Amino acid sequence: MPAVPAPLRALAGSIVAVLLLAGCQTLDDAGQVIGRSDLINDLASRLDQSGELTYSADYQLPAGESASIVQSQQPLRAAYLYPGGRLTVTPDATTECVAAGKRQDCVVDPPPQQTDRPSVTLFDKAGERGLITPPVVIGLLTAAALDPDAVIEQNDTTVAGRHATCLAVSQVTNAPAASFQTCVTTEGVLGSFTGVVDGRQVDIALSRFRPEAESTAFDLPAGAGVVDRRSAAQ
Repeated sequence: MPAVPAPLRALAGSIVAVLLLAGCQTLDDAGQVIGRSDLINDLASRLDQSGELTYSADYQLPAGESASIVQSQQPLRAAYLYPGGRLTVTPDATTECVAAGKRQDCVVDPPPQQTDRPSVTLFDKAGERGLITPPVVIGLLTAAALDPDAVIEQNDTTVAGRHATCLAVSQVTNAPAASFQTCVTTEGVLGSFTGVVDGRQVDIALSRFRPEAESTAFDLPAGAGVVDRRSAAQ
C-alpha cells in the first residue's frame, strides 16, 4: 500500500507492516498461523484504510457520555473529541486540550515530521478519558498477532446500522490488554471496543456515522487557554 504523507497514516501503516510480517512466523500448527493472520490482518487493514476516508463518527461511552472521531482528507486531518478534552492532528500542528474548570487549556505542538512515526502515547489522553483510537487498536491487534498463545474468535454483527466484523481476543501476554473485543465496519471505521487497556476499562460503541467531516471538530474550544510551542521547537 503506498504511503500517505500524514502523521496518522504513518503510524497506522508502520504498525500494519509489522503485523503483516507476523504472519510469516512459524508455529506447530501451520493452519493456525494462516487463520490467525487472515483474521487479524483483515481487521487491521480495514482500520488502516480508514485513514483514506472522510467521516464523522460518534460513540457512546459508559455513564451516558459520548466521544467522536472526525477525519478529513482535504486537508488531511483528524480530531478526537472525548469527555474533558480533545486531540487534533493536522499538517500544521498537534493540539491537545484538557478541561480546566469551565474552560479548556490547549497545548499546540509541531506535527510529527513525515519521516517520523508518532508515538502511540500521543493518544494516551483519549484513552484515559474513555476513547480508544484506531492506532491504539491496531497496536493491540499487532500484539495478538505476535502472541502464539492468543485466542482469536470472529463473528459478524451490525453496529449503528452498518455491517461490522468483530474479533474477541484473549490470553495475550506482554500487551496493554490481555483480552478485548473489537468490531470494525466494512468501511474500516472503528465500530466498538470493550476491554481493559493499561488498567483502564474502555467500552465504546458507534452510535452515529456520517460520510463527511464536521469542520467545527478542528476548532479550538471557545475561550480556551492556548500555549503554542511550535516556535520553540524550531
